[in-house]
Amino acid sequence: MKKLIAFLMVAGFMTFGISNLVLAQDQQAQPEATEQTVAPEEAAPVEAVEAVEEEIAQAPVAEEAPTTFRESIKKQFIDGGPGFMGIVLIILLIGMAIAIERIIYLTLATANSEKLLKGIEEKMKNGDVEGAKQLCKDTRGPVASIFTQGLIRYQDGQSLEEVEKALVSYGSVAGGKLESGLSWIGLCISLAPMFGFMGTVIGMIKAFDDIAAAGDMSPTIVASGMKVALLTTVFGLIAAIILQIFFNFIASKIEGITNDMENASISFMDILAKYNNK
Repeated sequence: MKKLIAFLMVAGFMTFGISNLVLAQDQQAQPEATEQTVAPEEAAPVEAVEAVEEEIAQAPVAEEAPTTFRESIKKQFIDGGPGFMGIVLIILLIGMAIAIERIIYLTLATANSEKLLKGIEEKMKNGDVEGAKQLCKDTRGPVASIFTQGLIRYQDGQSLEEVEKALVSYGSVAGGKLESGLSWIGLCISLAPMFGFMGTVIGMIKAFDDIAAAGDMSPTIVASGMKVALLTTVFGLIAAIILQIFFNFIASKIEGITNDMENASISFMDILAKYNNK
């Protein structure tokens, strides 16, 4: 009987211990399972955030709109300072105005000399000196004006030598009118880079004053001061180059008109000599 009771007590203790051990293992396994179950749910937002950040990093950065040539020139003009840059701009505008006026004048002064000479020859062939003179008056340009003065003297009975002298004299006057204003363009060509250089010198002095005030030979101070100083020279040279192109164009037109006047005057004198005795 004692053995039976002892066996039952041992069996009870073993059963109770095993059940407690299983319960403890179950309680320990539940948090691990919970962690394993919840971990993917908590990891999902983290992975989504990382994916969004990666997409943002890989997305192309929007490039800034490129500055136009006009905006770049405007910025450089402002950086150069309104003082000397404004003076250079005024000189450029004055030179351009004179150049455009000269181009218009020279364009209107250009005429078809061959056509005019043929008309004069037709009139002189018929002895119509008055008609030839009226034809010259109705034709624009310095060539027609010179021929008018020659016909007036020819109609007054002056010799061919006197008529030729009149053509030379009025040709010089007409040439002077053609070259009028050209010296002012040359002055603007000289003044534009000179004021640019002056602005550069003053800008360099200001840059050295900034260095002295800072007490340090900083590359930033030197570079900014030198940039402002050199901008006036650049714009002065640009203005001079533009005006020089117009100057040479005008000079070539004047040379062409002058050569045309000389050749036409020779042909005109030949016509007068041909029909002088008729």
